[in-house]
Amino acid sequence: MRVRVGTHGGRAAVAAAVAMLLGGCAGAADDDGKTSASASAGASAGAEKAAAGGTGKKAAAAARGGTLGPAGSACELPVSFGVAEDWKPEAVDAGKELAQVSKGEDGDLAGELAAAMLRQGPVTAACEIDAKPSGNIGFLRVWKGKPGDADAGGVLRAFVAAEKGVSEAKYHSFKTGGGVPAVEVEYVSTDKLLEETKKESAFAVGTPDGPVVLHLGGMDTREHDEMLPAFELAKQTLELS
Repeated sequence: MRVRVGTHGGRAAVAAAVAMLLGGCAGAADDDGKTSASASAGASAGAEKAAAGGTGKKAAAAARGGTLGPAGSACELPVSFGVAEDWKPEAVDAGKELAQVSKGEDGDLAGELAAAMLRQGPVTAACEIDAKPSGNIGFLRVWKGKPGDADAGGVLRAFVAAEKGVSEAKYHSFKTGGGVPAVEVEYVSTDKLLEETKKESAFAVGTPDGPVVLHLGGMDTREHDEMLPAFELAKQTLELS
């Protein structure tokens, strides 16, 4: 079965998910590739936590490798923020890809999985930043809402509510390094089919062009925690475009 959602790395995960649901055999290959890729990143994350006093509750910001958001950048957005070194961004045309899915011949399961990658609650995917070149398996994804829906807290809660298996959600308000009011959430998601639980994080801001949500996922909690410095960099540098 093919998932007709374009060729970029995030939608490749949809095909893997379909294969796992139908055959249950994709996970082992992913784990084998993940072990060596995560080893050096894990040591680096451990050193950072030790330097911070060993709590690991707040990650230091990653080294900045570029900026997303302004015209001419890989993803043109209502906000701009720093991207971690070696992370690879790619724009997502959610409207176009959802239209392709609706015309596809791959069946309802593939379409539902693809739609879940492109739309969540009141927002649609606009950009995804792949961590694999830096040694981790996961993405920092940017989602956009329609103009007028500027209530960051409400949009973030609707975003989380649209995800299945969420628990232990904790929200708090803060201001980004660029002075933009924001709401952040940390929560646990559970995949009942795979019997796996992992941590996830997201934050939202309101802009004149509509709300923006940045979400940090990952294959598991370890990957999530090792990628937190990239999430922290976005928080510390985000400003309105």
